[in-house]
Amino acid sequence: MVLLSLVAFIFIVAFQPKTEGNEVLTKEQLGEKLFFDPILSKGMAISCASCHIPAFAFADTAAFSIGDKGTKLPRNSPSLTNLSGRTDFFWDGRAASLEEQILGPLSAHDEMDLPIQEAVERLSKNEFYSTAFQKTFKTEVNNKNVLSAIAAFERTLETTDTPYDRFLDGDEKAMTEAAIRGRILFIGKGNCATCHSGEDFTADRFKSIGLFNGKDFTDSGRYKITSDSSHLGVFKIPGLRNVAVTAPYMHNAMFKTLREVVEYYNTPDKFVKNSINRDLSLGSSLNLSDGEMNDIVAFLEALTDDRFKKNN
Repeated sequence: MVLLSLVAFIFIVAFQPKTEGNEVLTKEQLGEKLFFDPILSKGMAISCASCHIPAFAFADTAAFSIGDKGTKLPRNSPSLTNLSGRTDFFWDGRAASLEEQILGPLSAHDEMDLPIQEAVERLSKNEFYSTAFQKTFKTEVNNKNVLSAIAAFERTLETTDTPYDRFLDGDEKAMTEAAIRGRILFIGKGNCATCHSGEDFTADRFKSIGLFNGKDFTDSGRYKITSDSSHLGVFKIPGLRNVAVTAPYMHNAMFKTLREVVEYYNTPDKFVKNSINRDLSLGSSLNLSDGEMNDIVAFLEALTDDRFKKNN
């Protein structure tokens, strides 16, 4: 754990933009500085990068991130890569844009606990940020441009430099034989592509995969937002790019490895008894062999951008 923290710290320091005092930052560069700066948490104890670590595809290696006051948060922090095309944010889909999403952790009492107006006031009193916002936005710090800057940075976190992408471009040796077999299984027998489709491997929909039974597993997911009983246990389908470096998995971090995830989908009843509202596509075992499950994992690993491979 100490080693992981050290790696993350080194990566964060290296990732931060180097700027001169008189340089005019782009909106994305300004958002990047804000993303890594603990000035945006009430006690200045954490930054956005504390829970979304660059070396791990902007996810967290901990099951549950720690907020500004040392409070353990209730859900696993997802990756922030490849979000520019998404239509819903958070596990329960309660935000409809990256800008709206940023407001969530910023103002949440157990997270950064710095409502946007307080953040604006703090940044306005900071000589660097006061000047930087004037230069970048031609106006003083305000609610809109703070959120706009951070969202602009997050929209740059698109990743396509993977073995899978090179394979699609015609490099037949870019993926291992196991990953090639895994891709066929992912699309076919494994039925994974039903939910994880498109360029970023998400259908931008919500599904219940059976991780709610009201007893052992009590997070009701999207139901908390909509109060619609059909949404009990329903969560946002995450994209799968860089998934191999974002463990642990699921909103409740119950799986430590991709192999465990695939095993769950293969035989969900072995993991969660009496699931409520589980999707019909998971009504029975997929009957995947050990070798087939390993091949699917190999394919998922081939979705890792090279920049994250090199840092892990």
